[in-house]
Amino acid sequence: MARVFISSVIPAEPAKVWERVRDFNALPKWHPRIRDSRIEDALPSDKIGCIRNFHLQNGDMIREKLVGLSDYDLFFTYTMLEGPMPLWDYMATFRLTPITDTNRTFAEWSAEFECDPKDAGDLVNGIGSNVFQGGFDALKRHFGG
Repeated sequence: MARVFISSVIPAEPAKVWERVRDFNALPKWHPRIRDSRIEDALPSDKIGCIRNFHLQNGDMIREKLVGLSDYDLFFTYTMLEGPMPLWDYMATFRLTPITDTNRTFAEWSAEFECDPKDAGDLVNGIGSNVFQGGFDALKRHFGG
């Protein structure tokens, strides 16, 4: 099993960061690699089981299913149902934690998945830098960091 873990500090209080990222359909609003997104079957974007169908800037399509969401613990968990990468059994969690002495946010994004061992290094590096760190960098720019 391959694992990816990326963390960062966002220069804003967790409630403000959560407000920006909570909507499972809002990736195009905060992640620069996402072109468009829609929730299938017109379900609410915070309903466990809803599926987001989105396109990357390069046109690749990805479908992901929301499997966990907590406004109290500030996290969401999702699985990838379909995408261009040679992997399967993909599950990821995006989590925010308060840094209480500075009123900033510790953000972590992690994923586990199965893949051919020869692809693991490239997939872990690509997901970690392009997707996870790319999202954190965009959030830091948005919040003035």
